[in-house]
This record gives sequence, C-alpha cells and structure tokens, in this order.
Amino acid sequence: MYKVLKTISDTLSGKASIFVILTAVVTFFFPMLFEWVKGNTQTVILGIIMLTMGLTLTPDDFKLLAKRPLDILIGAAAQFTIMPLVAFSLSWLFSQVPAFAPYSTAMAIGIILVGCCPGGVSSNIMSFLCKGDVAYSVGMTCASTLLAPVLTPLLVLWLAGERVDVDAWGMFQQILIVTIIPIAIGFFLNVWLGHKGVFQKIQGCMPGVSVASLACIVGGVITTVHDPLVENGLVLFLLTFCMVFCHNTIGYVLGYTVGKMCQFSVAKKRTLSIEVGMQNAGLGTNLAMTFFVASNPMAVVPCAISCAWHSISGTILANIFAGRDANVNANPNDNCEAAIKSNPSTK
Repeated sequence: MYKVLKTISDTLSGKASIFVILTAVVTFFFPMLFEWVKGNTQTVILGIIMLTMGLTLTPDDFKLLAKRPLDILIGAAAQFTIMPLVAFSLSWLFSQVPAFAPYSTAMAIGIILVGCCPGGVSSNIMSFLCKGDVAYSVGMTCASTLLAPVLTPLLVLWLAGERVDVDAWGMFQQILIVTIIPIAIGFFLNVWLGHKGVFQKIQGCMPGVSVASLACIVGGVITTVHDPLVENGLVLFLLTFCMVFCHNTIGYVLGYTVGKMCQFSVAKKRTLSIEVGMQNAGLGTNLAMTFFVASNPMAVVPCAISCAWHSISGTILANIFAGRDANVNANPNDNCEAAIKSNPSTK
C-alpha cells in the first residue's frame, strides 16, 4: 500500500504544474466539482499545505537564520520590496488599458496580494533542481514566512489601502492560522517523531498531498470566478495572465540582479532569483477569498493564475539554469581555453 501511495505522491510532485493546470481546465468546464472548496474548508486545505512544509523542517534549518543573517536579510528585503512594488506598478500600468480598466481595482488587489506574500512553498524544490543553494532557499522561505503575518497586511494596507478598506488585523490573524501554526505543528512533529520509520513513510507521501491540496485551492477559485470569466471573455483572462507573467518574470530577473550586485555565488544567485520570483499565491488566494471576494470577486483571478503559473515558470527557470550547467560540462575544452586566455601566466 505504501509503495502505491509513494508512487502516486512522486508522480504528482514531479508533474505538479501539469496536474494543477489540468485541474483548472477541467474545473472551468465542470465548476461544480470544487464548489465545496470555500470558507473554512479552503483555510484547512491551505493549512495542510503549510503543515507539509513544516514536516520537512529541522532545527538545523532554523540555525541558518543565525548563521547567515546578512544573506537572509538581503533576501527578505528583496522579497518584500521588489514584488510588492512591481505589483503596484503593473496594476497601475494595466489599468490604463481600456478593456482592463473596469476591473482594475479588483485586479490590483489580487496582484498586490500575491506580491506581498512570502516565498512559494515549492521554491525549495526548484532550487534543488537547478543546483542552487538549497539551505539558503529553506532559510529564506522560513524567514519570509515568519515575517509575513506582519509585513503582508502592512504592505497590502499601504499599497492597496487607498483603493479598498483593508482589514490588516484580520489578515494578520488569518496568516497566523494558515501558515505559522501549521508550520510549527509540522516542525515539532518532525523533531519528536522524525526518527520513526512510520513517520518517515508519511513524510514521503506529503509532497503529493501538498500538490493535491494546491490543485483543490485552484479548483475552488476557478469555481468562484467561473461566471465572471465567462461573462468578460478571453481578453480579460489574457490581460490578467500577461500581468501575472510580467510580475513573476520581473521578480526572477531582479532577484538574480540583486544577487549579482551583492556578489553572491552562482548557486545563491539562482536561489535568490527563484525565492523572489515565486510567491505563495495559495496564501494570496485564501486572503482574497476571505477579505475581498464579497466586494471585489475578480480579485482572486490574479491569485489563481499565479498559483498555476508560478509552478510552471519555476520549473522552466530551474531547467534553464540546469541546462547551463549541462552545456558547460559538455564543453570542457572550451572551459580550459577560456581559463588559459584569462590567465596569461599559463601560456
């Protein structure tokens, strides 16, 4: 039985992007499938995702926060400045498009929410795939998640407060419930039971549970926005996707640029790029559904699109980074020639 569950989990985690996209497409045609994913049910599902993240954490991961404070500080500063400001700028830019203007407030709330969220839960996997600094990735994810209950509500209030009323205190409480508490529970369970064989088997199935839970959240959001999307057509969807694409891509580029300016190693630059560009859009979706969907139903659309796209783009970027290493290793003579040219003393 365990082998079957492990195989299913590995398949889901290995094809996460495809699975989430298929869920979104199927739900669009059969919106009744995920009508149950709303309210407290959605909060519990997101809490399960955070719990699976907590189950992977060990005391050594938190020691990174003390051992590499400057690196973590640079990463957190980049995370909570670049993405919120880029989101705000893009929301203003796209509001100038006539077809987008009627929904500009709702779309601005959605993309700003995504921009103000902590790093994505799958960013650690992407860092591993591209041979980045996985320890740094885990440290950054921990730091940004711990800061999120304070920074996310404050940033949303600052950037979106002029457009709508923002319940910053309620948002703070919600983030505590759906992120910090489940992560803490998962962490302590790992500390107490991590050495037990049965628990390790459960851990092995958790990536699949996380992907399935994310797909449920995306499905629930598609159900919620199905009617407005149908009414407003393909143009609005494409414009929203374009905004999400620009937000995500600019985050990758500027994250890598910050690493370059700080003279980070190649591995750390890759990790910083991924950590800055990939956001916890699942959390953004939950916040949009909880605090904004009543007055601005379309606010969840950028969050839902980000849920799927960030996983896809993160996989693509990780493959590009890994491909560079493959190209370098495939041409060792070129490396030798470059080294000789750069060091005249070897001639």
